[in-house]
Amino acid sequence: MTNRQILQAMSGLMAGMFVAILAGTVVANALPTIIADLEASQSSYTWVVTAELLAMTATVPLWGKLSDLFDKKLLLQLSLGMFVVGSLLAGFSHDVELLILSRVVQGIGAGGLTALAQVVMAAIIPPRRLGKYAGIFGAVFAIGTVAGPLVGGVLVDTSWLGWRWCFFIGVPFALLAIALLQRTLRLPAVARREAKIDFLGAFLIVAGVCALLIWVTLAGNEFDWASWQTAALTGAGVLLLVAAVFVEARTAEPVIPLGIFRNRTVTLTTVASLLVGVAMFGGTVFLSQYFQVSLGKSPTVAGLMSLPMILGLLVSSTVAGQVISKTGVWKRYLVAGAVIMTVGLGLLSTIDADTAFTLLSAYMAVLGIGVGMLMQNLVLAAQNDVPASELGAATSVLSFFRSMGGTIGTSVLGAILANRVASEMATGLDAAGIPAGGDGGGENSVPDMSTLPEPVRQIVEHAYGVATADLFLIATPCALLALLTVVFIKEKPLKTTSGMERLAEEAATAGETDKSVVGS
Repeated sequence: MTNRQILQAMSGLMAGMFVAILAGTVVANALPTIIADLEASQSSYTWVVTAELLAMTATVPLWGKLSDLFDKKLLLQLSLGMFVVGSLLAGFSHDVELLILSRVVQGIGAGGLTALAQVVMAAIIPPRRLGKYAGIFGAVFAIGTVAGPLVGGVLVDTSWLGWRWCFFIGVPFALLAIALLQRTLRLPAVARREAKIDFLGAFLIVAGVCALLIWVTLAGNEFDWASWQTAALTGAGVLLLVAAVFVEARTAEPVIPLGIFRNRTVTLTTVASLLVGVAMFGGTVFLSQYFQVSLGKSPTVAGLMSLPMILGLLVSSTVAGQVISKTGVWKRYLVAGAVIMTVGLGLLSTIDADTAFTLLSAYMAVLGIGVGMLMQNLVLAAQNDVPASELGAATSVLSFFRSMGGTIGTSVLGAILANRVASEMATGLDAAGIPAGGDGGGENSVPDMSTLPEPVRQIVEHAYGVATADLFLIATPCALLALLTVVFIKEKPLKTTSGMERLAEEAATAGETDKSVVGS
């Protein structure tokens, strides 16, 4: 395919990815208003946030496996259709139960978009040329991430629109993506004989993953880490996943082919993706709260303050991708990205309520540069080293473990943040001679800073500043472990044929082998 043909084919993919990113970011500033309007509880707030993430993470491997069996274009359009249904249900929700259900449907659609976009890219673009197009997706990621909270804030604050349009706004983009994919994406049909879906393995994987994700999401908030709920959820999750391994090892068409983990590159990039998810998502998800509570910024300003990190990610992923495509050398950028990410997290572990924004911007830019060089190129390394028939499975496994790492990191670090904030506030209030309970919020709630007297407000700002810095300090060793993992990845020359071309070659080779066996 020419560059023009590739860009045309990618237009629908980019629109779909924008929809998926927007779905996760546009509701961030609207959730307090949504929960208040539906008269829901704090636990419902948590479930509205996590329902989509749980569904997306659990279904990514399924979409990846389906892409190895069935038409990728049709699957992409199906995932977009599910996203549209989920968005409409969410927008018309009049109780929190329907809203949570709609977020599950959205998450299933977003899981398909997350897995399939990268699979389709690998199918139509050779690894040697893939890097130069990664910057385009980096731009879409940056725009969706920055625009989401800003658009959500504007919609909520506009009386004649309201929070429901936070869900409706993605529908036109999803429909546009479906139309663009139909018009521009041309993938040759690949016949697979006896294509069977491993329903039992799929059920066991989804059930096991959901049990563990529900545990890490609720532990420390709804119940203690050391409790019977923890024992029940972890025990059930482990047993289900052990059963899944048993089933996957014996079925003809496993959802996750266990054989791909014999590939050293796939195994190491999977471990690195998990660690990057813990370090990146677990550390940065609380930055917006730090901007608003500790630095006293508005939601809109808080969204803009994350721009240095997004720009760093965009620039580094674009430049590294162009250089990799030109030279064919990629491992040095993985190692450099892991080093820079570790340094960025270490620098952010020094922040507090008095950190100047210029210094904070520099630290965030360093982190963004490291992540931009590392995250997408881990996928490139894995896709380059697996048979074309397993591109979907390998790609989705990396996305799955990165999402899993982000969920684990967010939950564990969120519990640490809550405990550290409570400890720092108790110490500060005691030192100031202010009775406990004078912080203006409940035990697990964020205080309304506008209602606090000046002495208490300073104590709260300090507590959130110290606690947020601790999260980055805890995330830094995860980044260091990712660096050690990346060092052991063996660099192999990037292939110059696309996934579809390699699949045709593999089929032809298999046919010749069969003929030679029959002849002998």
